[in-house]
Amino acid sequence: MLSSVLAMPRYQKKAFFLFFDALILPFCCWLSFALRYEDWTAKDFAHWPAYLIAPVVAIPIFVKLGLYRAVIRYIGYKAQWTVIKAVTLSLLVWGVCTYLLGLEQSTPRSVLFIFWFIVIFAIGGSRMIARWIILYNFPGGEQKAKQHSERVLIYGAGSAGRQLATALYHSKEFSAVAYVDDEDSLAGLDVNGLRVYQFSEIVNLVERYDVSAILLAIPSASAAKKKLIVDSLSDLQIRILTLPGLSDLAGGKVTISDVREIDIADLLGREEVKPHQNLLDRCIRNQSVLITGAGGSIGSELCRQIIVQQPTTVVIYELSEFALYSIERELRLVLPEGIQLIPILGNVLDKALLEQVMTEYAVDTVYHAAAYKHVPLVEANILAGVRNNLLGTWYTAEAAINCGVKNFVLISTDKAVRPTNVMGASKRFAELVLQGLALREKDTSAIRFAMVRFGNVLGSSGSVIPLFKQQILDGGPVTVTHPEITRYFMTIPEAACLVLQAGSMGCSGDVFVLDMGEPVKIKSLAKKMINLSGHSVKDDANPDGEIEIVFSGLRDGEKLYEELLIGDNVQRTEHEMIMRASEVMLSWGELEKVLTEMRCSLDEFAYDRVRALLLDVVNGYNPQHEIRDLIYSKQQQRIESEAQKLH
Repeated sequence: MLSSVLAMPRYQKKAFFLFFDALILPFCCWLSFALRYEDWTAKDFAHWPAYLIAPVVAIPIFVKLGLYRAVIRYIGYKAQWTVIKAVTLSLLVWGVCTYLLGLEQSTPRSVLFIFWFIVIFAIGGSRMIARWIILYNFPGGEQKAKQHSERVLIYGAGSAGRQLATALYHSKEFSAVAYVDDEDSLAGLDVNGLRVYQFSEIVNLVERYDVSAILLAIPSASAAKKKLIVDSLSDLQIRILTLPGLSDLAGGKVTISDVREIDIADLLGREEVKPHQNLLDRCIRNQSVLITGAGGSIGSELCRQIIVQQPTTVVIYELSEFALYSIERELRLVLPEGIQLIPILGNVLDKALLEQVMTEYAVDTVYHAAAYKHVPLVEANILAGVRNNLLGTWYTAEAAINCGVKNFVLISTDKAVRPTNVMGASKRFAELVLQGLALREKDTSAIRFAMVRFGNVLGSSGSVIPLFKQQILDGGPVTVTHPEITRYFMTIPEAACLVLQAGSMGCSGDVFVLDMGEPVKIKSLAKKMINLSGHSVKDDANPDGEIEIVFSGLRDGEKLYEELLIGDNVQRTEHEMIMRASEVMLSWGELEKVLTEMRCSLDEFAYDRVRALLLDVVNGYNPQHEIRDLIYSKQQQRIESEAQKLH
């Protein structure tokens, strides 16, 4: 019977409830009089015209207010409020009708209130009973589906937690079993039908309810607070899911789609520092800005943040056609009115094109993010890495000088400090070039060169985090190069925002270093990611674990510990997260000769000379000699072999 009712077309279900209401309303009206007079015949049914008027008045109002549009399976508090409004309006009209028919003298005012309560209970209650029957008793209903859903705890019984519990009620993926909250005064209370427990009871709750995930519903918590909570939950070896910050929630409301995997940033606990607007405006607002490498991880984020600062023109310069297409399409969707967006497909080694673009669009500021950054790939492609990172920076800077650019900001790296790889050495050489140009142009040009140095950014193309996530998803093993390897980490948006602010500080030739916080041991990070994904680490202490961490050995040119400063002389700036480093500089006269020789060596594929020049110029460059010699030897042999074939 029930299955046949549920299988009826939508219009038939509406007709069913309309017919039910038409029958129940006269009964409710009679019952109101009967209760008032304490007589089940209600004075021999003397008020029977009022009984018949009730459905005639109420049904059209119910239809008009949409009472029959609600889907019973998903009916909620809003639908009940509609019932209250519809019943109230109906009874007011019903009272007027009884007055016009001359029934008011035998209709006490108390009947109206009794009738109101009975009708709300009958109309609203019938919908809730129908919903309960569908959800809890009908085969294939939501309750049956929830038997196979993940049982989860909601961490946080505040507004976000309550909204999340409501959203999960209809979810087939999750089934909330209880709240956990740090506020002791909430312990023992029932919120939305779920009990609130203290944090100290969380282990017992996980075992008692067979919980497979914990949902963090604390969007307003600080990064340090989230890190403390995540650290305390990591040993439970169950999935940790979270909600984004309040600013990222649409309208401040929580939906099931907001639930996401724990972000690596939550494991680092870095507090977001509010940007200094005057620093952001200085090189961008009402100016023409060019970004090289605009399609890369840092370059694309620079573009996103720059268009918000109201420049007049944004020139996105990129070598990769697909990367340029992707970032242009993304930016055009959110581009503020009045800003000109110019996509340029070009190479930073093409000085003529750079000068033409800078002149045509009257560029005021250049953010030079174009570089080859992947350490092992640059180690295997030395000439390409040095040519792009060193000569590309030199040519772009010279073009900027020739075209009257006011500000030139180089995106550098912590690997430029006492480098052990070609990528770091080429970036430090590029810093020296800009410092030399700053000295050369000190009295003849208004351009200001700035270099910004920082460590690893989370989610970049070369970041280890996406690799770990994929390896965990594949069931392991997770590969870490060395048990003691450590790195600094920063989110891409934070790094880009600080770069924009640092680029507007100081004098020409200054090197700025971002505060990267505390270094993170990669092995510990891998363990935490495994545990928070709901898996256990397989090691000597736990041979029955699920995912093993394997140490693959340091890659070519890789360091155990990264540094941000060459010397100890560091100064504070007007921004608490940005420091100014005092580094060794070379005159342009010294550099120009080396650059000319480097360009010739690159053109002639002379690996030994390229290496010798890097060693001579870059202070502290200490390559892994055995590996370096082997690579250089093989590359040189290949070049000589090709040359012999040509002859």
